[in-house]
Amino acid sequence: MGFKVKKSSQAFLRVFKKIKMKKLTVGSVCSGIEACSVAWAELPFQVSWLSEIASFPKELLSEKYPNIPNLGDMNLIPELIDSGEITPTDVICGGTPCQAFSLAGWKKGLNDDRGNLTIRFVDIVNSNDKKRIEKGLDRTIVFWENVEGVLKDKTNAFGCFIASLIGIDKPVQLKKWPNAGLVRGPIRNVAWRVLDAKYFGLPQQRRRLYVVATGKDRNPEEVLFEPKVVTIDKLTESSLKFEKDNHQFEVFRSYTDCLYSAYGTKWNGNAAANNGSLFVVQDGRIRRFSPLECERLMGFPDRYTEIRGAKKTNRYQALGNSWAVPVIRWVGMKIVSPARCSSFFSNNQLFTDSSCNEYELFILDDKKSGIEVNCSDRPNNPIIRDIRDVVEVDAPNDIYISPVGCYGILRRAKERNAKINLRLKEVLTQISSELSHQEIERKSRVQKRSLRYDIQPSLF
Repeated sequence: MGFKVKKSSQAFLRVFKKIKMKKLTVGSVCSGIEACSVAWAELPFQVSWLSEIASFPKELLSEKYPNIPNLGDMNLIPELIDSGEITPTDVICGGTPCQAFSLAGWKKGLNDDRGNLTIRFVDIVNSNDKKRIEKGLDRTIVFWENVEGVLKDKTNAFGCFIASLIGIDKPVQLKKWPNAGLVRGPIRNVAWRVLDAKYFGLPQQRRRLYVVATGKDRNPEEVLFEPKVVTIDKLTESSLKFEKDNHQFEVFRSYTDCLYSAYGTKWNGNAAANNGSLFVVQDGRIRRFSPLECERLMGFPDRYTEIRGAKKTNRYQALGNSWAVPVIRWVGMKIVSPARCSSFFSNNQLFTDSSCNEYELFILDDKKSGIEVNCSDRPNNPIIRDIRDVVEVDAPNDIYISPVGCYGILRRAKERNAKINLRLKEVLTQISSELSHQEIERKSRVQKRSLRYDIQPSLF
């Protein structure tokens, strides 16, 4: 099955094939399972090299993309570019950790390897630009993805990252980073925007920060933003109970919470466990989503991660760490066919920090009047898909939750005084009642429990 490209996108792709555009070469940093190659397969892009060191993603890349070299450790890439061992690419994309990228680390180097990776990402871009400029080429198009929490980092990680991209010696400072904006700096222009995958054809709430940086001769705002159109309707709720191939299904919300990397092992004590969005009831039994269903939640082809020797935990982790394919496809289409909206940024109301003569900073807020570009978390033409498109009827038996597991979810919610979806509570209670309290206690792993609660079935 898998998700298909919508009709308007198919028409868009046919245009590219007819005009035979020159393909943009891509260098992929922190490649993971390579969402970019999947998303841009029918667009005028050609991935020249990958960079991944984790075992399972490395095996997958070797199987799926045997003709594309995996450079391994990204720390070595600047030297490989400088020495001419690899050719500078038109585009560099990646999703390095940013949490530890502080001003101290930027200037002196961090003990935290996560921050060093983000610094190294910028080094890769700078080395690539140096070689491109020597050849008389434009600067690299940079595409970077991360969790939206980067904008709230107390060390101003995002301000340091932006400063390093635009080429200034001090971090860009804001009391509160908005979800969308533009900086025009000495050597690069940088745009950013938070987008939610549930408006791009995936029934998953997955808000991520997307950054595009270009040379001064390009306008990254024309990639990430669109001219504002009429007000966009909200999500319409579909039935949470449905039949598929003679099987009865029930879900607890029309879209899931964000799929996370630890879903394969830690699924019974977090917010998603309490709201039920990452559970599905099939024929009266409750279970997790299967790896195949998680592939569909991320927009990958069916069984994309089902390589030889793959464990379910490997597949869950790799998918949870990856990118939402339809969002990446949308960005790719905008890179090769940008919107025409740069003139909107002449609006002085958007400009801030006029005391700084090193850069221009534009703050965007879709809730404010006078903003003529769409800077919200959804595109002008959102695509809403139903969760029933995701579920499979032949889910493996070992992802169903036992009465003991159901009881454990209820117990944790009670101990933590957490709110729990009422319908989910009914289902868990019904299944856990298949065993007596004594049988559940006997089968449960012995764990220390809070003395504040006398755990009895009556509590649930």
